[in-house]
Amino acid sequence: MTIAAAIESRTAEGTAWSTASRIGSVDILDNLSQAEKVWRGLEDQQFSTPYQRFDFLEPWQRQVGAREEVLPFIVVAYDAERRPLLLLPLALGHKRGVRAACFMGGKHATFNMALWDRDFAASATAADINALMSAIRERSAADVMALTQQPLRWRDLANPMALLPNQASANDCPLLTMVPSAAPAMLIGNSFRRRLKGKERKLQTLSGYRHHVATTDAEIGRLLDWYFAVKPLRMAEQKLPNVFAEPGVEDFIRGACMAPLAGGSHVIDIHALECDEEVIAIFAGVADGYRFSMMFNTYTVSDNSRYSPGLILIRNIIDHYAGCGYRALDFGIGSDDYKRLFCKSDEPIFDSFIPLSPRGKVAAAAMSGINRAKHLVKHNQTLFHMAQKLRSALR
Repeated sequence: MTIAAAIESRTAEGTAWSTASRIGSVDILDNLSQAEKVWRGLEDQQFSTPYQRFDFLEPWQRQVGAREEVLPFIVVAYDAERRPLLLLPLALGHKRGVRAACFMGGKHATFNMALWDRDFAASATAADINALMSAIRERSAADVMALTQQPLRWRDLANPMALLPNQASANDCPLLTMVPSAAPAMLIGNSFRRRLKGKERKLQTLSGYRHHVATTDAEIGRLLDWYFAVKPLRMAEQKLPNVFAEPGVEDFIRGACMAPLAGGSHVIDIHALECDEEVIAIFAGVADGYRFSMMFNTYTVSDNSRYSPGLILIRNIIDHYAGCGYRALDFGIGSDDYKRLFCKSDEPIFDSFIPLSPRGKVAAAAMSGINRAKHLVKHNQTLFHMAQKLRSALR
């Protein structure tokens, strides 16, 4: 049976899954257009991350997910009056011989969440979450749910999915908390600021030197053309695979960067340092009025790279969003050295592996074990250095 056939006709209204739960019915949809109205309505309540925006995940599914042969697996839970309570934006595919439901967005989403009705999320109980899982287990073709990289909290609320069995994610996400009206030195220490200003003086002698956020399609297209030309060179220097060369990824990134949001921003915003002669550095990420979350970056291969343009651009970005009243900024998954220059803490993120079938029990245990091993290696310097040496040798 194909995945599409297995999901087909599973959108009928459910029954009251538990007298202790407020979930009255659950739909499982395999078409984003069917879910769009509910999706955007829950998106407006802003208890989900920017990575769960419809305009971020729709192009991902169309350009990347479809090429990876995963199908939308969108779970929508309602109360007894058919008011939407939550939407899980998942994709269903085959992984290690089982049908696994994972969050849409793949490696391009730092954080994964359901989209929640805020009032329901604030008071959700284990009975509600168990009822949701029971409904999915009864009505879906999936063997296992691999729900990774979920924040324990978002803004001012706990993530109700943490009521499920969970474990720490394999990777960390460095986080900078920004207190409103904080002095610049509270965000970036004075000595580090002075060092960056000293480096920036070299760049300020360049004609037309500036920091800006791309706003027009022409600016966005020009910066992305530069990025997709330079990034492969940087990846090759580090002996890393170029994930942006994978089928559909560039089209997805371009589409999301061009997609407008209310207020003049875009689904993905691009910050750039430029002069009249060249693009010097860019950082791109998603913003929601509360947090800026960095996604991808690179910097020039010219001699101007000597002056740490990436670090200078990060400083400008931090000051920009602090001035806009933002409360947090994160650097995405991974504890690279440059991130620790700005961030002294990590965003707590967790994974849950939920079996939905007998075969899924084995798969969930294996997935959990693999992720625990990765977490152990990445949080033990000796093991981490051994793994790096082995990876280099294999390359």
